[in-house]
Amino acid sequence: MEKSFLSPAEIAESFIETGRKKAELSVLKQFILGILGGAFIALAAEGSNVAIHTISSVGLSKALGGAIFTAGLMMVVIAGAELFTGNCLMVLSCSERGRGWLKMLRNWLFVYLGNFVGAMIIVLFIRYSGQLDFSKGLLGGFTIKIAAGKTNMTFGNAFFMGILCNWLVCAAIWMSAGAKDIAGKLLAIFFPIWLFVTSGFEHSIANMYYIPAGILAKANPAWVTAAVSLGVSQSKIDALNWGTFLTKNLIPVTLGNIIGGGLFVGMVYWLVYLHKGKAKPGSDAGGEEKTEEKVLVTSRDI
Repeated sequence: MEKSFLSPAEIAESFIETGRKKAELSVLKQFILGILGGAFIALAAEGSNVAIHTISSVGLSKALGGAIFTAGLMMVVIAGAELFTGNCLMVLSCSERGRGWLKMLRNWLFVYLGNFVGAMIIVLFIRYSGQLDFSKGLLGGFTIKIAAGKTNMTFGNAFFMGILCNWLVCAAIWMSAGAKDIAGKLLAIFFPIWLFVTSGFEHSIANMYYIPAGILAKANPAWVTAAVSLGVSQSKIDALNWGTFLTKNLIPVTLGNIIGGGLFVGMVYWLVYLHKGKAKPGSDAGGEEKTEEKVLVTSRDI
């Protein structure tokens, strides 16, 4: 009977080819698929905000928001899109092949830019759709509150929150690559993503929705009043701008995401299953060269 999943070693082998395929995509395809990825994650972010904006319990709201947010990565993996945070796993392919680092960095750049464009499209659609008027403007105030909180973190806090986030996101992608059917992939994605959002960790691409949405929302006095009623100080609202978005959140969180996914998932599994486990030609006792069957998955599994 055929297994319904891949072993961790087989997943590691599959990511060699997955990373190569991603690196070989044209810049235009990387950018377009990046737009889709950013839009999917932004839709998940706005949906979680809608679900929790009237819940006063922090733990309950984060748990509910996390359950809804999982839809974003599900759409990326199943529908097909490129996501910068998941593509941090490309380090495994480059490490194993010993080349392709510049192509990996090119992929990261254009996918990251595409993710930002996709997220901003959703930000603008939501801003002018009237959705932020839900609950007599409370959703607009809640959107400001979330953004203000994210731009009032220290560099170190944001950095380590970014590491923890993408450790879990890439673990979810890793696990989903091991499933051979859609149901298995969805289950593999759901729980790690639910855990990262419930824990309050920081995802750079999600923040491309959360913070710009709050910046645009603060132009509406009614939504600012609603944010104040939710306990947000005026000083925090004043500090919410494009500069703090970049320096207080996006830069440290992005760096943390790279380490969380690239080092603690990609490089760790490369060291465990590929680098240390490879037998050199003629090194085994029988003198026979050992080969491993490589299981390939589609490029959308990152």
